[in-house]
Amino acid sequence: LYYYPRKHYSVKEICQFGENRDYTHLIVLSERHKKCNGMTISHLNKGDGPTAFLKVSNVVTSQKLPNHGTCTNHVPELNLHGFSTRLGHRVGRFLASLFPHAPQLEGRQVVTFHNQRDYIFVRHHRYIFYEGKKVMEKDEQGKTRARLQELGPRFTLKLRWLQDGTFDTKFGHYEWYHKRKEMDTTRR
Repeated sequence: LYYYPRKHYSVKEICQFGENRDYTHLIVLSERHKKCNGMTISHLNKGDGPTAFLKVSNVVTSQKLPNHGTCTNHVPELNLHGFSTRLGHRVGRFLASLFPHAPQLEGRQVVTFHNQRDYIFVRHHRYIFYEGKKVMEKDEQGKTRARLQELGPRFTLKLRWLQDGTFDTKFGHYEWYHKRKEMDTTRR
């Protein structure tokens, strides 16, 4: 994980820079009035992509969460819910590719991507086990109980477009894009 300030470089130039250094993904965050409102994620696999732009909303940082825990350097497990359509499978696998495929279970961390009505809710938790009567006196059967502690940040994503290949706004092939008039209808 590296951070470089964007300065005056275009996203296409940054993609070329990342490919030359054998990076796997590029994430560019956009902001308005000092608040994050968009995220461009590009998979830099020899130009194969894909690239997605997601609208970011409802960002709550770790410090603002009540009773939040501290995150460790362990690779989290992934939990993907609601990615059942053809596009959902594509987006779910794309988001899962951001994390290594070998989670470190001793860290007991989980990142959840929950897709509901075209919104993707992102949460980061740690699970904690309680063994029988040692901790919980009320438990009569001595069962193992689990509890979640949110680590943060928490935010909501909405897919705006998905492009085949790395970032290219002029000549890129769009697999899917959000059609506002057709897709933004009321739930009634």
